[in-house]
Amino acid sequence: MSGDHGELPVAARVRQLEDQVIAAGLTTDAELDEILAGRYRTGSPANGARLVARAWADAGFRDRLLADGNAAAAELGFGASGGGGYGYRLKAVQNTAQRHNVIVCTLCSCYPTSLLGPSPSWYKSFAYRSRTVREPRAVLAEFGLELPAETEILVWDSSAETRYLVVPARPADSAGLAEDALASLVTRDGMIGTAAF
Repeated sequence: MSGDHGELPVAARVRQLEDQVIAAGLTTDAELDEILAGRYRTGSPANGARLVARAWADAGFRDRLLADGNAAAAELGFGASGGGGYGYRLKAVQNTAQRHNVIVCTLCSCYPTSLLGPSPSWYKSFAYRSRTVREPRAVLAEFGLELPAETEILVWDSSAETRYLVVPARPADSAGLAEDALASLVTRDGMIGTAAF
């Protein structure tokens, strides 16, 4: 593999990495396909929305989710065998009136697929990955999310070891809603941080 692959599309770089792992005898194409099929079969934004809705409805769960995302996710049956074992640390970050969180993966496109479903193409784009770190307020505005000037924006960089989930601020008009109704308000983009909820 060439040492200069920065100009190749993400899919081509991923395929080069897969080829190297297969050539080293660490896995096969069939094994990789099975892993991905399993992730996409069960991964959905509805899973993350259930976590957020529970956090909105139950302060104790919210505190556990913010303290240990893997353990809290396991409470709702998410993770390997329901044990929260994703193979990475799940870190939940909470939006407030004073602070807004947004997720990016500057090196590639690490993303909690099991909780958010397949990542959107813009999440993998070089423009999103680089600009979000440099000018998050401008990028969020391009998504239609205009935040007050006094709101601090924190950018979290996902990695193979740690993936992030944004817990959006609960909508003001959602008092009295059951968890299922709350979950229906939560979007994938809200859990990435590019939407309000």
